[in-house]
Amino acid sequence: MSELDRLAERFEAERTRLRAVAYRMLGSVNEAEDAVQEAWFRLERADVTEVRNLPAWLTTVVGRVCLDQLRSRKSRREDTLDHHVPDPVVGELDVVDPEQQALLADSVGLAMLVVLDTLPPAERVAFVLHDMFAVPFESIAPIVDREPAATRQLASRARRKVQGATVPERDIGRQRVVVEAFMAAARAGDFEALLSVLDPDVLLRADTGPGGLAGASRLIRGAHAVASQALMFSAMAPYSRPALVNGGVGLVGVPDGRAHSVMGMTIRDGRITEINLLADPDRLAGIDVSFLAG
Repeated sequence: MSELDRLAERFEAERTRLRAVAYRMLGSVNEAEDAVQEAWFRLERADVTEVRNLPAWLTTVVGRVCLDQLRSRKSRREDTLDHHVPDPVVGELDVVDPEQQALLADSVGLAMLVVLDTLPPAERVAFVLHDMFAVPFESIAPIVDREPAATRQLASRARRKVQGATVPERDIGRQRVVVEAFMAAARAGDFEALLSVLDPDVLLRADTGPGGLAGASRLIRGAHAVASQALMFSAMAPYSRPALVNGGVGLVGVPDGRAHSVMGMTIRDGRITEINLLADPDRLAGIDVSFLAG
């Protein structure tokens, strides 16, 4: 086996973890894949004979690539963060195995990713690497071009913004009860039943993207307003199926075997406190929902 083949083998062993790091930093599946691939290109070109900890080296590279992407995105993004819903990760709800349970325990919901989207790039990188992946500040500092003490402050500022923003129900069974009640009420057009499962201050963030319905992207607050909006989408309700959306119970609209909408929900104390709806056909096109067929 050549040295390059050995490097490729070691890189592949780290790919899943690196993709998780990049996804939490970027909130985009495609951009995360690009960041990981860029790390491989840099590994191919680098002399790593003196590198003692290749996983740490790769994490640093991915962190730098993501920081560059976040800074570039901040300068060019035209959509408002209020209306932007990060890429969802959709999975089968009724298939639970030890590996899936481990992933669920470490899942980052869409609501958390929305909050992370509001952080300045360096704060987001410092927070994700330290608080989510236990990377020491001494290793993060060169990525964000700060001293370790200043890097610690970046993560601390991010933590204050994130804390308390999303403390969802973690029990999948209890989540499912609430989501199915919401789905049944929407299908029946039952306004009062919808109100009963919505928190009074519920927030709905709808992102249809440039390829969706013109002017439909919006931010709606309050149970009455959100319930009214849910009734407007009652035509899609018969085709909505429960699924795992970023580790929690959500709904996927599949009228023709393809995802037309993905709805992530945050549930607290038996009520829905936040709904993040993605209905951008371009971004939904790459999501595999074949397990929802039939």
